[in-house]
Amino acid sequence: MKKLTNYLILSAASLIMISCSKNDNNPVANNISLHFNNTFKNNTIVLGGAASTDATVNTSEKDQAHHLSELKYVVSNIRLVKTDGTEIPYNVSDLDKGATVVNQSKQASLDYVLTNIPVGEYRQLKFGLGVKQEINTLDQVRFPVFYAAAGANDTDMMWQWATGYRFTKIEGFYGGENNAFQVHTGSTLNGEGGKPETYTQGVDAYRDITLDLTTTAVVGNNAPKITIKADFDKLLSGKTKVILTSKNATTPSLHSSMAAMEVFVNNIGGDGKEDKSGMFSVERVENN
Repeated sequence: MKKLTNYLILSAASLIMISCSKNDNNPVANNISLHFNNTFKNNTIVLGGAASTDATVNTSEKDQAHHLSELKYVVSNIRLVKTDGTEIPYNVSDLDKGATVVNQSKQASLDYVLTNIPVGEYRQLKFGLGVKQEINTLDQVRFPVFYAAAGANDTDMMWQWATGYRFTKIEGFYGGENNAFQVHTGSTLNGEGGKPETYTQGVDAYRDITLDLTTTAVVGNNAPKITIKADFDKLLSGKTKVILTSKNATTPSLHSSMAAMEVFVNNIGGDGKEDKSGMFSVERVENN
């Protein structure tokens, strides 16, 4: 009888160990890594000053040579779509946990890890280029981490004259004389300064991006990596073909209308209607 009891105890212990082992081998969540590859067509961009011989030079469809000295943009409101159509939001209302500034001059910023993504198969990625209207305020109390990152001197993704964030900050040089240009985009508010109760939406520069994955991203024991290409050739050679001049080389400015800014917004972010991908595409999915 004693031997039988010992046998049953050992058997129960073995089953518990097997059960634990199975649970360890079958996670309920894992990570997905996003890698941003910023390019001119198929060439990864190298930044440089006016006289740089190393900077990646691009020629627009209007035959205008240009290169970049600064390239930054905000990614937020990230969602993943499973093969069955279920949409998994990733901290969509928390800029501290679910938004990042992609900065071509900072290698580490080109990779963004989404943690604790539920196990499953994913076919689509959605994200915002910029910050959606309801949380696009410079709120140091609510989002101190993102506020600090966006406001840092080497990032500078806050408007000095408005209440929200810059969504993109693109600067560089164009033409044979290397004339400077800058394209800064972001949503604007109309109203009286310092009186939030009077604010209404002005230009809405936020764009919701939808990308089909090249192959299914399988989250389980794997932690997939999705490489996203952002082709800045479309800045000047998107749906609207742009020639940089002294009138539009600083956008926005006192000399340029918000309508001029929207041309650049639609070129790189799409118009949100017929074009919901803009300059973005998925290069590859690696199920490591």
